[in-house]
Amino acid sequence: MMSSLKDQIRGIEKEEIVRALRECDWIMARAARMLGITERMIGYKIKKYGIRKEGHGSEEVRE
Repeated sequence: MMSSLKDQIRGIEKEEIVRALRECDWIMARAARMLGITERMIGYKIKKYGIRKEGHGSEEVRE
């Protein structure tokens, strides 16, 4: 079954946020600037998508 456009957009958005976080050493403010969004918005999206720094069970994204 084909996923909806909304699901595809969510997937792309999540991938781009994770990519930006990796490139910015998981520093939210830098990643937000790179993506052209506010820190508040990236924080909301990190929570929304349940994004966690891989390889570190309980480590959260730094502010």
